[in-house]
Amino acid sequence: MAPQSQSLSQDLYIRAMPFIFVFLWSTGFIGAKLGLPYVEPMTFLAIRFVVCMILMLPVVIFTKTLWPNRGIDWFHIGMAGLLMHGGYLGFVFWSIGEGVPAGTSALIAGVQPLIVAALAGIFLSEKVSIRQWSGLLLGLAGVFLVVLDKLDIGEGTVFGMALSFFALLSIAFGTLYQKKFCSTMDLKSGNFIQFIVASIYFTGFAFLFETREIIWHMDLIIALAWLILVLSLGAVTLLYILLRKGAAASVSSLFFLVPPSTAIVAYFLFGETLTGNSMIGMGVTIVGVALVNLNFGKAKHA
Repeated sequence: MAPQSQSLSQDLYIRAMPFIFVFLWSTGFIGAKLGLPYVEPMTFLAIRFVVCMILMLPVVIFTKTLWPNRGIDWFHIGMAGLLMHGGYLGFVFWSIGEGVPAGTSALIAGVQPLIVAALAGIFLSEKVSIRQWSGLLLGLAGVFLVVLDKLDIGEGTVFGMALSFFALLSIAFGTLYQKKFCSTMDLKSGNFIQFIVASIYFTGFAFLFETREIIWHMDLIIALAWLILVLSLGAVTLLYILLRKGAAASVSSLFFLVPPSTAIVAYFLFGETLTGNSMIGMGVTIVGVALVNLNFGKAKHA
């Protein structure tokens, strides 16, 4: 009975992993919204990743850690980290700092599975159907409806929205790059290397372009603690585990659940609302992602 019980618990945990990931990932946008009134975006992220690096240091020193044995592997892990952390988070935080609502930023980034599904056939030899290509176009149309509606009512700017789209491209290409070149990396050493890269990247931008002034408000401390412990050390590791277990297009489909999850939390915490046109746009986007992922779990390498 004991082995059967252990096997059942493990199976339930594996099945729950995608839903845990979606919830954790959606809170990243909330953490950004909560902390950014008290610190500039690159400074915020520099603190986050320096602390992540410090927390990971004793782990990689005092536990058995497998390190890449080729220089090219170090490069690939660092490049994936630059895309997944530097590009994606940098543009998301900058976008929200420019006044883009957290829910809108999450929706734009939520188109990631469409981009990944469209490009997975080129980069990863994963089969992508005509239906999925149609879903890509429909999903993009829905996002533009939301963006135009938000601009019409004065929530966010064209520049801020553009930053969210750059974040979308970064996370999409980062997912593909991670899957193609880093799927077998050791999670401890890999995360540590990527934290080093992100720390250098954000610290450099903070010193070059920001004042680095910080107001140590309790909201900022809570946001930092949550983003460090739950997002950087938890959700990102969970994403890499999911990418290792499944096709990139299928794993990326989880991101379509992030926008509604973020919108609900943002409504209760910050009073962010969706107008009728925005709700139509979100609905169109979700239909588009559904079309992309009707073959969810069946994508295979050719």
